[in-house]
Amino acid sequence: MMADLNDLKNLSENASVADAAAPREPKRDAQGRSYATGRRKEATARVWIKPGSGRVTVNGKDQDIYFGRKTHLLVLNQPFLIADRLNQFDVVCTVSGGGLSGQAGAIRHGISRALQYFEPDLRAPLKTAGLLTRDSRAVERKKIGLHKARRAKQWVKR
Repeated sequence: MMADLNDLKNLSENASVADAAAPREPKRDAQGRSYATGRRKEATARVWIKPGSGRVTVNGKDQDIYFGRKTHLLVLNQPFLIADRLNQFDVVCTVSGGGLSGQAGAIRHGISRALQYFEPDLRAPLKTAGLLTRDSRAVERKKIGLHKARRAKQWVKR
Protein backbone atom coordinates (compact mmCIF):
# COMPACT_ATOMS: atom_id res chain seq x y z
CA MET A 1 0.00 0.00 0.00
CA MET A 2 1.23 3.50 -0.85
CA ALA A 3 1.81 5.95 2.00
CA ASP A 4 2.50 9.14 0.04
CA LEU A 5 3.30 10.55 -3.41
CA ASN A 6 6.94 9.47 -3.26
CA ASP A 7 5.83 5.83 -3.34
CA LEU A 8 3.77 6.57 -6.46
CA LYS A 9 6.78 8.25 -8.10
CA ASN A 10 9.02 5.25 -7.34
CA LEU A 11 6.38 2.88 -8.69
CA SER A 12 6.12 4.78 -11.99
CA GLU A 13 9.93 4.92 -12.38
CA ASN A 14 10.21 1.15 -11.88
CA ALA A 15 7.44 0.52 -14.41
CA SER A 16 9.11 2.68 -17.09
CA VAL A 17 12.44 0.88 -16.58
CA ALA A 18 10.72 -2.50 -16.94
CA ASP A 19 8.96 -1.36 -20.16
CA ALA A 20 12.22 -0.10 -21.67
CA ALA A 21 14.10 -3.30 -20.82
CA ALA A 22 11.50 -5.63 -22.37
CA PRO A 23 12.63 -6.62 -25.88
CA ARG A 24 10.14 -6.30 -28.71
CA GLU A 25 8.72 -9.52 -30.10
CA PRO A 26 8.71 -10.18 -33.86
CA LYS A 27 5.26 -10.12 -35.48
CA ARG A 28 4.94 -12.97 -37.98
CA ASP A 29 2.02 -14.97 -39.34
CA ALA A 30 1.71 -18.76 -39.81
CA GLN A 31 3.70 -18.62 -43.10
CA GLY A 32 6.56 -16.69 -41.44
CA ARG A 33 5.67 -13.38 -43.09
CA SER A 34 5.38 -9.91 -41.59
CA TYR A 35 2.63 -7.56 -42.77
CA ALA A 36 2.46 -3.78 -42.74
CA THR A 37 0.53 -0.99 -44.40
CA GLY A 38 2.33 1.96 -45.97
CA ARG A 39 0.85 5.26 -47.10
CA ARG A 40 2.04 8.23 -49.14
CA LYS A 41 -0.08 10.98 -50.76
CA GLU A 42 -3.23 9.16 -51.95
CA ALA A 43 -1.55 5.75 -52.28
CA THR A 44 -1.95 2.84 -49.87
CA ALA A 45 0.27 -0.25 -49.98
CA ARG A 46 -0.29 -3.58 -48.24
CA VAL A 47 3.13 -5.24 -47.86
CA TRP A 48 4.14 -8.78 -46.87
CA ILE A 49 7.82 -9.69 -46.44
CA LYS A 50 9.42 -13.07 -45.86
CA PRO A 51 13.00 -14.39 -46.08
CA GLY A 52 13.96 -15.09 -49.68
CA SER A 53 16.08 -14.05 -52.64
CA GLY A 54 15.07 -10.40 -52.96
CA ARG A 55 12.12 -10.62 -55.39
CA VAL A 56 9.70 -7.70 -55.18
CA THR A 57 6.24 -8.24 -56.66
CA VAL A 58 3.89 -5.27 -57.00
CA ASN A 59 0.26 -6.03 -57.92
CA GLY A 60 1.34 -9.35 -59.45
CA LYS A 61 4.12 -7.82 -61.59
CA ASP A 62 7.87 -7.62 -61.08
CA GLN A 63 9.10 -4.29 -59.69
CA ASP A 64 11.10 -3.52 -62.87
CA ILE A 65 7.99 -3.90 -65.02
CA TYR A 66 5.61 -2.04 -62.69
CA PHE A 67 7.93 0.93 -62.05
CA GLY A 68 9.59 2.25 -65.19
CA ARG A 69 11.88 4.80 -63.54
CA LYS A 70 15.07 3.88 -61.72
CA THR A 71 14.33 6.51 -59.06
CA HIS A 72 11.20 4.61 -58.03
CA LEU A 73 13.24 1.42 -57.69
CA LEU A 74 15.81 3.31 -55.58
CA VAL A 75 13.04 4.57 -53.30
CA LEU A 76 11.65 1.04 -53.04
CA ASN A 77 14.98 -0.50 -51.96
CA GLN A 78 15.99 2.21 -49.46
CA PRO A 79 14.83 0.29 -46.37
CA PHE A 80 16.88 -2.77 -47.37
CA LEU A 81 19.98 -0.65 -48.03
CA ILE A 82 19.72 1.14 -44.67
CA ALA A 83 19.03 -2.11 -42.77
CA ASP A 84 21.81 -3.88 -44.72
CA ARG A 85 19.38 -6.62 -45.80
CA LEU A 86 19.61 -6.30 -49.60
CA ASN A 87 18.39 -9.44 -51.46
CA GLN A 88 17.46 -11.22 -48.21
CA PHE A 89 13.67 -10.73 -48.28
CA ASP A 90 10.93 -11.41 -50.79
CA VAL A 91 8.27 -8.70 -50.93
CA VAL A 92 4.70 -9.14 -52.12
CA CYS A 93 2.60 -6.01 -52.11
CA THR A 94 -0.65 -4.65 -53.44
CA VAL A 95 -0.86 -0.92 -53.94
CA SER A 96 -3.77 1.27 -54.94
CA GLY A 97 -4.48 4.96 -55.38
CA GLY A 98 -2.28 7.85 -56.39
CA GLY A 99 0.45 7.89 -59.01
CA LEU A 100 3.64 5.92 -59.35
CA SER A 101 5.71 8.23 -57.11
CA GLY A 102 3.15 8.06 -54.31
CA GLN A 103 2.87 4.31 -54.73
CA ALA A 104 6.66 3.89 -54.52
CA GLY A 105 6.70 5.96 -51.33
CA ALA A 106 3.83 3.96 -49.87
CA ILE A 107 5.61 0.68 -50.60
CA ARG A 108 8.81 2.04 -49.02
CA HIS A 109 6.87 2.98 -45.89
CA GLY A 110 5.22 -0.47 -45.80
CA ILE A 111 8.52 -2.31 -46.31
CA SER A 112 10.13 -0.29 -43.51
CA ARG A 113 7.33 -1.09 -41.09
CA ALA A 114 7.26 -4.77 -42.08
CA LEU A 115 11.04 -5.05 -41.63
CA GLN A 116 10.68 -3.53 -38.18
CA TYR A 117 7.99 -6.09 -37.32
CA PHE A 118 10.09 -8.97 -38.71
CA GLU A 119 13.31 -7.91 -36.93
CA PRO A 120 12.62 -5.46 -34.07
CA ASP A 121 16.36 -4.67 -33.83
CA LEU A 122 16.11 -2.83 -37.17
CA ARG A 123 13.82 -0.20 -35.69
CA ALA A 124 16.67 2.12 -34.65
CA PRO A 125 18.40 2.49 -38.06
CA LEU A 126 15.07 2.76 -39.90
CA LYS A 127 13.80 5.36 -37.44
CA THR A 128 16.95 7.50 -37.67
CA ALA A 129 16.67 7.42 -41.47
CA GLY A 130 13.06 8.64 -41.16
CA LEU A 131 11.54 5.67 -42.98
CA LEU A 132 9.03 4.75 -40.27
CA THR A 133 7.40 8.18 -40.30
CA ARG A 134 4.48 8.59 -42.69
CA ASP A 135 5.14 11.45 -45.11
CA SER A 136 1.98 13.48 -44.62
CA ARG A 137 2.56 15.90 -47.50
CA ALA A 138 -0.32 15.87 -49.96
CA VAL A 139 -1.60 18.01 -52.81
CA GLU A 140 -3.04 21.30 -51.64
CA ARG A 141 -6.63 21.94 -52.60
CA LYS A 142 -7.63 24.50 -55.21
CA LYS A 143 -9.15 27.69 -53.84
CA ILE A 144 -12.06 29.64 -55.31
CA GLY A 145 -11.03 32.52 -57.57
CA LEU A 146 -7.55 31.10 -58.26
CA HIS A 147 -6.28 29.11 -61.22
CA LYS A 148 -4.57 26.52 -59.00
CA ALA A 149 -4.02 26.16 -55.26
CA ARG A 150 -2.03 29.43 -55.07
CA ARG A 151 -1.73 30.66 -58.66
CA ALA A 152 -3.71 33.89 -58.92
CA LYS A 153 -5.31 35.22 -62.06
CA GLN A 154 -3.04 37.29 -64.27
CA TRP A 155 -3.18 40.99 -63.46
CA VAL A 156 -3.61 43.45 -66.35
CA LYS A 157 -2.91 47.13 -65.88
CA ARG A 158 -4.97 48.34 -68.92
